Amino acid sequence: KSKQTAATAAGSSPGLGTDKHRGKTPPKKNSCFKAAKEHDIPEDLNKILENKVMETVADLHYVNMAAVEMRCLDGADGEGIVSKTVSSHSDLIPGVYEGGLKVWECTFDLIDYFAEAEIQFTDKTVLDLGCGAGLLGIVALRGKAKKVHFQDYNSTVIDEITLPNAVANCVNRDDKMGGGDGIKTSKPPSKRPKKAGRLPNLLTKCRFFSGEWSEVRQLLLSSNKPFSKYDVILTSETIYNPDYYSALHDTLAQLLDKHGRVYLASKVHYFGVGGGIYLFEKFVEERNVFRTSIVKIIDKGLQRCIMEMAFR
Repeated sequence: KSKQTAATAAGSSPGLGTDKHRGKTPPKKNSCFKAAKEHDIPEDLNKILENKVMETVADLHYVNMAAVEMRCLDGADGEGIVSKTVSSHSDLIPGVYEGGLKVWECTFDLIDYFAEAEIQFTDKTVLDLGCGAGLLGIVALRGKAKKVHFQDYNSTVIDEITLPNAVANCVNRDDKMGGGDGIKTSKPPSKRPKKAGRLPNLLTKCRFFSGEWSEVRQLLLSSNKPFSKYDVILTSETIYNPDYYSALHDTLAQLLDKHGRVYLASKVHYFGVGGGIYLFEKFVEERNVFRTSIVKIIDKGLQRCIMEMAFR
């Protein structure tokens, strides 16, 4: 196996993933799919932040992953994904766990690109696909998106990481986030999150889903709740496994608005599992549904790319 690292913003942020070697062996085909479900936002937001250790990077608040893993080992993980990853010594167990307990470096590549390219989220409907910590969707919220939906394969990730991060970034923030007194990044991470009040307006813009992409797609399209296709779909380090390309492509094709854009961040190649940006680009081109463009290449460490996709 080969384990690759890169010097990025993650290097100064303990607990952030700096590689994407997703397990010892290539995933088997026909992995069992996880049914989709929507996660309600509890009325008592203090419960979500209770016992959470918060850290800050790039002015974004997120739960300390190591502390979450310890809580999960103590029984907070209904799926048992933490104990399974520990016993298998792997960042990936196909059909069981898909890496959402770490923040991977391409997330920060994409956040940097939003600023550089002046990507606008104002009044847009946004999907953070394979969200993990949900930082991409949170940046879209900060950018005044109309709606932001978050999806991860594992329900444990949504409950223990994504939801708390959304709450932490929507509550007690400065004017950019809708009022309050923000936590300054120059200070050490807060060990006790501030108490949350009633549901902030920003959280009313959010919905949270877990499950396999095809299942989530069907849930959204068949739901009784109003659904409009997404203006922007954001996804980072989700193309490591070529076996998943068809489900990802179909999900993008069915959920993206006809004038929408996909912004995808990826390493050039994922050692051990075989996926990568150029392999996925070839897959997309062969289906002739989307046009693709590599809009940025990052050469620090293992080469990484930002791809933009739109309908032909």
